[in-house]
Amino acid sequence: MESSLLRMLGAIMCALAATANVVPVQDFELEKMAGKWYIVAMASDAHWFVNNKAEMKMGTVVLAPTTEGNLDITFANRKADGSCWRQSHLANKTDSPRHFVFHSSVWNNDNDMHFVKVQYDDFALVSTNKTRDGASVTLNALYKRNQEVSEELQQEFKEFSLEKETQADNIVMLPKYDECSEA
Repeated sequence: MESSLLRMLGAIMCALAATANVVPVQDFELEKMAGKWYIVAMASDAHWFVNNKAEMKMGTVVLAPTTEGNLDITFANRKADGSCWRQSHLANKTDSPRHFVFHSSVWNNDNDMHFVKVQYDDFALVSTNKTRDGASVTLNALYKRNQEVSEELQQEFKEFSLEKETQADNIVMLPKYDECSEA
């Protein structure tokens, strides 16, 4: 019993530490995030990511602010067989306009999402802490308005991910791939 309590307390402390060192962008304007973005890079030490990173390709995310200040999020990726995989979430606003939370019923995890740095017409650096069964992992993502990523932006994403203690070989620039058509 005592051992289980200590493990749970440890997991909670890790989750708090992972989100405490994310400093979101100032003066965030949710409406300017609306529209389609390409997911051009990802970084995580999560087991599922490490095992699948070699097959990952660029996908899209469509962000749609709601009138209540929440955020509809729809991810889409073309699979190797040509079909499309889609996943949608309603991310709820928090006290910070650049911080959202949502539960994924697909992956059965709670997501704590921060927009860390944004240039609305170009890119967004997003850090999401994902918690399932008391264990937390961080997934950093680089969203772009187009599929081109400068060397400078790649380096910035790598440095950010390394600062968040992601192993260098788990920072991936995703190759271009056919988009899923709009559904």
